[in-house]
Amino acid sequence: MSQKKIIVVFGATGAQGGGLAHAILNDSNSEFAVRAVTRDPNSDKAKALAKMGAEVVSGNVDDMESMKRALAGAYGAYFVTFFWDHFSPEKEMAEAKNMAAAAKEAGLKHVIWSTLEDVRKWVPLDDDSMPTLQGNYKVPHFDGKGAADQYFIDAGVPVTFMLASYYWDNLIYFGMGPKKDKDGKLAITFPMGDKKMAGIAAADIGKCAYGIFKKGPELIGKRIGIAGDQLSCTEMAKELSKALATEVSYNDISPDQYRSLGFPGADDLGNMFQFYRDFDEVCNGVRDVKYSKVLNPELQSFDMWLEANANRIPLE
Repeated sequence: MSQKKIIVVFGATGAQGGGLAHAILNDSNSEFAVRAVTRDPNSDKAKALAKMGAEVVSGNVDDMESMKRALAGAYGAYFVTFFWDHFSPEKEMAEAKNMAAAAKEAGLKHVIWSTLEDVRKWVPLDDDSMPTLQGNYKVPHFDGKGAADQYFIDAGVPVTFMLASYYWDNLIYFGMGPKKDKDGKLAITFPMGDKKMAGIAAADIGKCAYGIFKKGPELIGKRIGIAGDQLSCTEMAKELSKALATEVSYNDISPDQYRSLGFPGADDLGNMFQFYRDFDEVCNGVRDVKYSKVLNPELQSFDMWLEANANRIPLE
């Protein structure tokens, strides 16, 4: 039997959980072992984790009993929800409530809850400067997570609240990379004005989470925002131009224009970028690049990430 402390990683085949699982498994001297929870233990990613030494178990964040089974005998857990699978803050909050209850019942010593700001604390629902979405939210994929923080507090779970930043990987996967304008010139489009936006490589999120688990009790009850860089979109365009060896400009549009782009979630993301822009000091104040580097000495800056990934960015 392993004497290592078991960290139960939910979303172990996703960007955040997968990054944490790999960070632990790649450290031969780690005090932790990985129990990877996935809906499909037969997936290629799950099999790859098993080959690396993870205990892979079947579980679902919508099923309280499967969560309890996954947490049995563990030291800690990494909890993350999957908003973009269903677009429902209520579903996320119900899952988080179950996570908190299951963590308390299992007697876990350290939990990381992957959360974000509840934007309604800064932009109340009756503030028309940002449209209210789904009847009760300003940024649905933020607000549900932020509101769910209270479940962990109320349950008395030893929790660290970890807030991630804009994933630079979105430039590869979600159509946020440079696109050609009517003159055939490449541009990135964001409603950020000249404000700086905290960003991070998806792989570094899990490595920072590993750093939090290694620090242990001193970070319980703390809110830790992580970022690899804080750049304006003009600065991002400049770095992209250099990495891609072709000129990329910044197309600065209004949040209203972004919300009307028409893809699923455009209104939610338009509101998110407006929050990043209008409350840049709040967002960047909590997302500390220096401390992220303490947690994860391999932390990548934007230009480091581009060096490794520029050739994966589709140029449309």
